[in-house]
Amino acid sequence: MDYELMVSSIPLYAKAAAYTLYLAFCGIALSLIIGLFCALVLYFRVRFLSVFVKAYIELSRNTPLLIQLFFLHFGLKIEAHICAFVALAFLGGSYMAEAFRSGLEAVEKIQIESALSIGLSRFQLMLYVVLPQALIVSVPALGANAIFLLKETSVVSIISITDLVAVAKDLISVYYATDEALLMLVISYLILLVPISFAIWFLEKRVRYATFGN
Repeated sequence: MDYELMVSSIPLYAKAAAYTLYLAFCGIALSLIIGLFCALVLYFRVRFLSVFVKAYIELSRNTPLLIQLFFLHFGLKIEAHICAFVALAFLGGSYMAEAFRSGLEAVEKIQIESALSIGLSRFQLMLYVVLPQALIVSVPALGANAIFLLKETSVVSIISITDLVAVAKDLISVYYATDEALLMLVISYLILLVPISFAIWFLEKRVRYATFGN
């Protein structure tokens, strides 16, 4: 092991890790917005939009992110960084939609009927009764999807984006330091993912305690 090379490459991995987090954050944020919109469309059975939402979910979930990136970047000639954001949001939106949908459908009908019976409007019903409970139920799935999308950023190097994988590939090609580069890559992803996984676990625990008291 060339430990001197590993130490000297830390700034490269740190810069790539920061961009990976930025890319993942933007992709996750956009996918949450798309997912919630799609889930609401399906929940309320909006006739015209439901068909397109179902088609989008099937297309997104049944095509690899790599193929989506190729189509956007080489087919539609979209700039690489924008392509990465769009592809992550396109993929993540479908998974977030299913997570939100399961949460919405978990709200008992009797609560909806009770809220309407005391004079709440449809908007108030959704804002104060349905959405808070749906979000609580959806937290584990949303957290798992967020981690999934962060790991999926490893694919974007294929369209010449300097992420963690790209840095490792460059070190291997220049210095032939395969073991060192891959070890640093593993360590970098662990540094990113372990704290986020713990934070999501802690959030799930707090939500479960606030809801059920245990």
